[in-house]
Amino acid sequence: MTLKIAVIGCTHAGTAAVKTIAEQHPQAKVTVYERNDNISFLSCGIALHVGGVVKNAEELFYSNPEQLAGMGIHTRMRHDVLEVNTKAKTLKARNLETGELVEDDFDKLVVTTGSWPIVPQMEGIELDNIQLCKNYGHAKEIIERATDAQHITVVGAGYIGIELVEAFRDQGKQVTLIDNMNSVMAKYLDREFTDLAETELLRKGVRLALGRTVTGFGGENGKVREVRTTKGNLTTDMVVLCIGFRPGTDLFKGQLEMLPGGALVVDEYMRTSHPDVLAAGDSCAVRYNPTGKDAYIPLATNAVRMGTLVGLNLLEPIVPYTGTQGTSAIKLFDWNIASTGMTEAAALAAGMNVKTITINEQNRPEFMPTYENVMVKLVFETNGRIVGAQVMSKADMTQAANTLSVCIHNRMTVKELAFVDFFFQPHYNKPWNVLNTAGLAAMAALEKARKATKPDVA
Repeated sequence: MTLKIAVIGCTHAGTAAVKTIAEQHPQAKVTVYERNDNISFLSCGIALHVGGVVKNAEELFYSNPEQLAGMGIHTRMRHDVLEVNTKAKTLKARNLETGELVEDDFDKLVVTTGSWPIVPQMEGIELDNIQLCKNYGHAKEIIERATDAQHITVVGAGYIGIELVEAFRDQGKQVTLIDNMNSVMAKYLDREFTDLAETELLRKGVRLALGRTVTGFGGENGKVREVRTTKGNLTTDMVVLCIGFRPGTDLFKGQLEMLPGGALVVDEYMRTSHPDVLAAGDSCAVRYNPTGKDAYIPLATNAVRMGTLVGLNLLEPIVPYTGTQGTSAIKLFDWNIASTGMTEAAALAAGMNVKTITINEQNRPEFMPTYENVMVKLVFETNGRIVGAQVMSKADMTQAANTLSVCIHNRMTVKELAFVDFFFQPHYNKPWNVLNTAGLAAMAALEKARKATKPDVA
């Protein structure tokens, strides 16, 4: 009997899943249901397209239905799944082009429904020129509407918001950035880093409106003209909402185990609470290694790994998922910024007993013709285990965050980091690598704290 597999959604996780399934189970009948007219869009490239770095948005796709068809995968594009019965193993979908209802059954279901931008329900939200930023359609619309906009307001100072702000400034627009937190990129960086980022944004002419909440919008002739906040109103021609995402799992409420926010709970083999339903990507939770608990971390890197594991573990548990550190990076004008694991603020909020060190070091010897300062922060427990790190420099030192991610993954201590083997070559670094130096500083901080608490001996 031919194995029937239904896949709902085909962006990062879905594309990785179906390609792996086709390789591992070439005799299986795989049907993909996708409500959009495209697959595999790299939404992280929207700001690059808006800013003109990527001229052709078509280059932001890395697969298409024709490629999948060549692998024996049937894609039903522009099909919106309306209902899933996990017990009966059936689903109903509507063809958005014809209105026709389609019914199907499956042996295995793969849920890669992704996420959708959070859209606050408030006065004026329906006004024209209030944009979302997630898919190919959004990218085209943002570029089209930004052409005639002189002042653009971005709501949300996470990575997507920051990247759009830079892109709009590069296009010569007046830009205001709003966030309810008191600093930009607060989810990823502590104050030492966000202060530098904010200074750079202000230097580039971005207006920062931090520590305030949007309460509504005002407009003229159906178009947005005003953003209303808890600290006054701001005039604008266009608004882009970048305030986060929620998992697209409404189809499975009451059927599959979820976190309170709707993220599906999966085991290390990507299996949901139903043995024949697997999930990956933004629709589900991941194991966050710094805490060892499930968390919602919607990143493309997590999605492609998890999607691949769905294909490998479809019929039996073979390759476990080893969790994530939420490692990420961003380029902000001349700055290269990366982080992994927990910020100091997040660790303290979680009730963890942590210490931190922040060092400033040159990226290579001062006898070299040029060198740049590198700022590194380590967040570590009192036993020395590293749980978070941040790196910032005008030199590209972002790969250091990947190294530190491996350290957190392997539960390494600052003492181990201090003496781990790194090469030395003056073109690239110093005899003591900047990460060794950070480890040594963390060791010294722990020793100082130990001596401070050690009772005096008479």
